[in-house]
Amino acid sequence: SSCLTPIRHESCYRPLIAGRAPAGFPSPAADHYDKRLDLNEHLVLHPEATFFLRVKGDSMIGAGIHDGDLLVVDRSLEPSHGRVVIAALDGELTVKRLHQQRGKILLCADNPNYPAIEIRQGQELQIWGVVAHVIHKV
Repeated sequence: SSCLTPIRHESCYRPLIAGRAPAGFPSPAADHYDKRLDLNEHLVLHPEATFFLRVKGDSMIGAGIHDGDLLVVDRSLEPSHGRVVIAALDGELTVKRLHQQRGKILLCADNPNYPAIEIRQGQELQIWGVVAHVIHKV
């Protein structure tokens, strides 16, 4: 199920390794600590407008969003054409790509197994925010 989690205004500092990690031959990194990194500085730019949401389903797999991923959603970002948004359609939350074309609004999956949802007259659509980051386990 979906879960909204408020953002706590606490720092979350972790070690940052200097340099870049090669994708080939491994290199010892213990002597390369550069500074400490606060993930909030990179993931939560607008704490008062940001919430987390856990993904359920595979409709956005083409956008790199998988079942169980954690989304960082920013309500201060403009929900414009082509952005991935959290929308409430007739009270049901969904994560989809927003498309605006020829006066129509569509919520599109990034998975060919799911049809686009055209917003029709009488349906209630609320955009809760724009997906700013995806936290995905590997």
